[in-house]
Formats: sequence, structure tokens, C-alpha cells
Amino acid sequence: MAGLAKLFDGHVLDKSNKEINLNDDQFKGKVVGLYFSGHWCPPCRDFTPKLVDFYNKHAQKKNFEIIFVSFDRNEAAFNDYYKEMPWLTLSFTDRKNKEELANKFNISGIPALVLVDADSGDVICTDARNYIQHEDTNGDNFPWKS
Repeated sequence: MAGLAKLFDGHVLDKSNKEINLNDDQFKGKVVGLYFSGHWCPPCRDFTPKLVDFYNKHAQKKNFEIIFVSFDRNEAAFNDYYKEMPWLTLSFTDRKNKEELANKFNISGIPALVLVDADSGDVICTDARNYIQHEDTNGDNFPWKS
């Protein structure tokens, strides 16, 4: 089982609510951003459109995927917020895994974007949000190393 798949143990969904197999060949060699965010959070609402723009410009050529890990307080807010995002998501109902991921990656505030190697599950960058917003907005040095 690939490192990324071990982190999620299933429960990752695409835009049509279909479960995704993270062991699939399409994830080999990918850099995956874990996007910790919530609809109720003003800085998150500000950053999400920037991340969508970055993703749309770079996902294919940089072999990049994102999985949204929701900090929303209810499923209706999650559904409303997730409509804005073109990437994958951890199922909202999997609150246990959300907490485990937040603890594993030391998420103390949102929005947070952590880059991991899909093959190993190893962390590449813990502050990718800063690079997208300030340090490397064009993604010239992506994936950034922490």
C-alpha cells in the first residue's frame, strides 16, 4: 500500500462522490497537497481561490493533486465550500481520520497546506500556503522543501 493510501485508509472522494483508490497508478510519483480548511474561516475563504488558481495552472504539468481535509462544523457548510474546489476530498463523515491527520501534521491553525510524497507518505513541505501566497506564486520551485 502506497504511503498516501495508508494515511487515508480509503474515504477519499472525487467530485462525483466516488471513492478513489490512492494505490492506483495515477498517484505514483505525485506530490499531494493536504488542504486543511473550513468554510467559516475568513483566511481560508481568502486563500482557497488562490489555491484553485494555482492548482488549475500547475496540477497536470507538475504532477500535483490536492485532498481537502475539512474543518467545517457541519456537512451542509462542507458541501457548500467544497463546490468551489476542483480536487479530491476526505469524506466529511470521516471525522476520526480528519483529527488523526491534523495531529500527525501538527495543524495548529487553518488554512494549512502540507505537501506529501504520494509514494512514501513523507512530508515534503509544511508551509506550502506561504509559497503560493508569497514566496513562489508562479510555482517555479515547486515542490518546495520545508
